[in-house]
Formats: sequence, C-alpha cells, structure tokens
Amino acid sequence: MDKFWKNFKSGTDIRGVAVEGVEGEPLNLTDEVVGKMAKAFLLWLSKKTGRQAKELKVAVGHDSRISAERIRSAVVGAMVSCGASVLDCGLSSTPSMFMITLDKELDGSVQITASHHPYHRNGLKFFTPEGGLDGCDIEEILGFCDGEQFPEAAEGGMSVRVDYMKDYAAHLRRVICEGIKSKHYERPLEGLHIVVDAGNGAGGFYAYDVLEPLGADISGSVYLDPDGMFPNHIPNPEDKEAMKSICGAVLDSGADLGVIFDTDVDRGGAVDSLGAEINRNRLVALASAIALENNPGGTIVTDSTTSAGLKKFIEGTLGGVHYRYRRGYRNVINRAIELNQQGIDCPLAIETSGHAALRENYFLDDGAYLVTMIIIKMAQLRAEGKTLAQLTADLEEPREECELRFKIKAEDFREYGQQVLTELEKYASQREEWLIADDNREGLRVSFKDEQGWFLLRLSVHDPIMPLNLESMKDGGCKAIASRLYEFLKGCGSLDLTAIEKFIG
Repeated sequence: MDKFWKNFKSGTDIRGVAVEGVEGEPLNLTDEVVGKMAKAFLLWLSKKTGRQAKELKVAVGHDSRISAERIRSAVVGAMVSCGASVLDCGLSSTPSMFMITLDKELDGSVQITASHHPYHRNGLKFFTPEGGLDGCDIEEILGFCDGEQFPEAAEGGMSVRVDYMKDYAAHLRRVICEGIKSKHYERPLEGLHIVVDAGNGAGGFYAYDVLEPLGADISGSVYLDPDGMFPNHIPNPEDKEAMKSICGAVLDSGADLGVIFDTDVDRGGAVDSLGAEINRNRLVALASAIALENNPGGTIVTDSTTSAGLKKFIEGTLGGVHYRYRRGYRNVINRAIELNQQGIDCPLAIETSGHAALRENYFLDDGAYLVTMIIIKMAQLRAEGKTLAQLTADLEEPREECELRFKIKAEDFREYGQQVLTELEKYASQREEWLIADDNREGLRVSFKDEQGWFLLRLSVHDPIMPLNLESMKDGGCKAIASRLYEFLKGCGSLDLTAIEKFIG
C-alpha cells in the first residue's frame, strides 16, 4: 500500500488531519480522500454481505469536532452517489452507531471521530452488526482506496436525517429502571445528585436525556454543550486536568457521584462523593466487582499494565480470574470473545484507559453503559446503607507508579524492540531476585520482592516507542527498580534512554 494511505491507519480506526493551520500537520483528510474512504467501506460491506452497494443501508454519525460537518457531508454524499441508503444521525456517540445497526437492521455504520485527540484531527470508525472492524479490515479498506477500487456510481441513493440518540438514551433509561427496580419505577434516581462532565464532546445527552428524566439532580454538571475546539479541557478520563475538573464539580456541588466521558463516549470514568477518582485500576476493580456479581469465578480480561493489587483484588477478594493481555482495546475485547467461545466464562473486557466492554452489552466498549452500571450499583448499595467505596475497599493501590517512554532509533523498530525484549528476558532469568511474571502476554513483566513492585517493558502497538511501566508499594521503589533495569538498558544502543536517565538522576 502507498505510504499516503497507510498513514491513515490507527489501530482499528482511520485517523488524519482535518483542519489546516497546525504547523507540521498538513491537511490530509480532504473531502476527496474522505469520499474515497466512504466508498471503499461500501465495497468492503458489499464483499462481506454479497450485496451491491446500491442495496446497502448504513448510518453516519459524528462527535463535536469542528471538522465534523464537512466530513459528514463528504461521507454521506459519497455513499449516496453509489446508490446506498443512509441514515444521517448528526451528533452521536460512537457506541450508538453500533447499536443503530442492530435496532434498524443496517448493514453497517460510520462514526466520524478521533476520540480524545486534538481539535484539528478527525477520523472514521466503522461498525457492522457484529461489532467494530479490526485492523486487518481497515487495511483492506485503505487498500481499496490505494487501488482506486470503488463501487460503481448508481441512481436511487438517498439520505434521511434521524435523531437516533433519543432512542439510545431511552434504551439506557430502561436499563436503569430495570436494574434498580425501585418503588418509583420510572423515577429511580430521585434523591440522587449526579454531575456530568462531557468535556464539550458528545456526552452531554447523558445528563439531559438519561439522568434528569429519571429524577436525578444534575445541577453542577459542566461542559455539556458540544464545542469542537474543546476550550475547557481535553475530553479524556485519563487526562489529569479533565479529572481535576470533574472532581471539582463534585465537591463544589456536593454531588453523590460525578461521571466523565471522552469526546465520543466510548470511554468513561467516575468520581465518588468525596472527590476520589474511580479511574484506571480502581475503575477496573469496580467494573469487575459488578461483572462478577452474577458470574462467580468468571474471567476478567484487562490490558497488560494493570497493577499487582488489582490482580490480588480480582482473584482474592472477588474470586475471579485475572487475565492480562495486550494493550489496545480491540485486542482486549477480541480476546474476551475468544475465551467465551472456548467455553471460559468471561463477562468483562476492560483497559485501564477506560474502554470497558461487557458481554451483556455485545462486548461494546461504551462509556455511557459502564457509567449506567455504576449508577445502578450505587443506587442498590444506597438502599442498603452502603457506598461504592465499600465495594473496592480491599483494593491495594501502589504508593508510586509511573510510565517512561523510550524512542527506538533503529529503522526496523518492531524487530529491534522484539530483540530488546528477548535479551531482557535472558538477562532477567539469570538473576535470582528478578521474578518473571507467569502471565506475560505482552512485553516482559518482572517483579522485585524487596522493592515491593514491578516493571513492564513492552513495544508500543503502533509507534517506534518502548513504554516502561513501573509500580511500587514503597516510597522510592520505582526509582530503585528503574536503576536495576538501567544496567541492562544502557547496552541497548538504539534506544533513547533520556527519560530513564532523568528519572534515576
């Protein structure tokens, strides 16, 4: 494939620059390019379904980015020119664009989004009724673009504007009503104060169309209105400023709970009434407690960077099985699906980034659905005089944790990164105090009893980077572990070790 088209692939999405004016990032998601991508998706769907493009029914939605309307017009126009029938959904969450394929019996859908990335970037995410596309599917679609392979132009195509988010919000309201089953069935959140921080993305609907109609007090919610310049903070539950914002909103309003979404609502996080974050490992722990309640002994699939305390919590406190897997939310989700197909009870796949997919919800990574499950559990516990914090009280959290990143200077970065990991495993196996994890499925994870911690060195999913995650239960532990590892790394001539050299001083 030509490098021009190859550069648009970002895991299981298409990403590019959609707005001019940012130095060093020229516009490449032009109307022509986007139109070709949309037609290529139709061709991909045609091959999958065995039907011509003019027989296909698809939906198109977008998040709040400033380039969304232009790209929406290009996508819809291209599909209509091939004779397809398009449901033009306007401002939508990414998960809703999967759900619409089921509800409306569509062949596929497109969400225009670049998740939490800066305002000038955008992209395309594709769904069929079976779920989101995988990386190999994206390569095939871009390959069609590279080879100028598209469906023929056809008459009869049409687009219809629909507001599917109202249907999607109604679905979430029904889930809450049925989950809580209060005596006031249609107002189960009466007496609860819940604030929402949508970060000016597509998540404001959750406050107005889900929580408030069910009786919740949403006063104190912030940044609900869509604004594609994201003037207040990055819509990203992993961002420190974003979490500081929702923590402040909870404390300022005296709310019982705060929830926060990324731009397109496929990720979520929460904050309890004391302003404590329910995020990353704590979010995984809470979601695991909820998922395992009706699936005793079940397996929870997470990414590789989760903490030692989380494994102890899932397996010791909850009685489940913790299965660490490769980074990348599709990797985690696909592995959970595979385990279920093998007869292993696996109700949840979740990344520390906030991508959480429950089996009961089609293994769809949906921040709004995750938050909905948390709210249901909070209401149930409240009726028993308990709190969410009590569910995860046994979770041991590290005193220190950090991530360092090393740029790979070798031309074939993937081959070099693998070589580093192979040599590191040999090095570690020769040292008695280096305890190699028995569940290494990505990179190499090594623990140290005296430092009460571990490191994980791995190769980035997409970039010429080797991230290093460190965690310790004692002060100064991460620096001590990094110092031990540096004795090996300083012999790796094609790694930029500036980050670890600064860290250890």
